[in-house]
Amino acid sequence: MTKFEIVMGTIVVFAASNVFGLIYSYFALYSSIFKRFRIQEKPYVKGIFRKRFPLYLLNVFLVIGLAAGSLYILEDLLDTSFPSIWVLLGQLVFIFLIDDVWFYFAHRWMHENKWALKNIHSIHHRATTPFPMEYLYVHPLEWMIGMIGIAIGVALIFIVMPVNIYVIWLMGLIRNLHEIHIHSDLDIPGLNWIPFMSSTKNHDVHHAKLNGNYASFFSIWDKVMKTEYNEHAK
Repeated sequence: MTKFEIVMGTIVVFAASNVFGLIYSYFALYSSIFKRFRIQEKPYVKGIFRKRFPLYLLNVFLVIGLAAGSLYILEDLLDTSFPSIWVLLGQLVFIFLIDDVWFYFAHRWMHENKWALKNIHSIHHRATTPFPMEYLYVHPLEWMIGMIGIAIGVALIFIVMPVNIYVIWLMGLIRNLHEIHIHSDLDIPGLNWIPFMSSTKNHDVHHAKLNGNYASFFSIWDKVMKTEYNEHAK
C-alpha cells in the first residue's frame, strides 16, 4: 500500500462517516421519522444547523488533515497488509480501551478545571439539545486533546509490533459513528445492546445538566469513579 493510498483511505473513512452524520442530522432536525425516539421534548432552535455548520466544517477538515498527515509520516511503521482476525480484534480492543479511559479523565478534567471549561469545553455545551453533528461543535483543542488517547494506544503497540492500518481506519470509523450516535438525542431500540455501553440517554443528560456522565463508550468508568449523574443528589 502506497502513502497515497493510506492518505486517500483515511480521507474516505472520515469523510464518509461525517457525510452519514450530516444526513442523520438532517432527518433528526427536519423530518418526523425519528420524532418518537427523541429523548428531550425541548424543540430544536430554528436555524441552528446553518449557524453551526462552519465550525463543523472546520473541524472535519482539521481532523482529516491531522489524521491523514500523521499516517503519511508514520507509513514506514505501519502494517498495511490485511490483518488476521486476532490482530484486528486485539489491536482494536487495546486502542479502544486506552482511548476510552483517556477520554473519561480528559472530559472530566474539562469540567472540573474552570479555565478549560470556560475557554474550551463550554463551546460544546452550548448544545443543550444535541443532534448528531453536534459532536463536532467543539473548540478544535478539545478534539485534539481527545485524540491523545488513540495516539497513546497506537504508540504502546508500536513498542512491540507494527500497528495495522485497517485497525486505525476501523477505530476511526467506530469512534466517529459512536460520537454521532450519542449526540443524536435519539433513544433508538437495539442500538445500546453492548454491556456497560454508554447510552444516548446518558450523554443527553450530560448535555442537559452539565454534570456527571463523563464516559464516552463504556459507562462503567462513571460507575467505578462514582460520577454518574444523580438527579436526587444534593
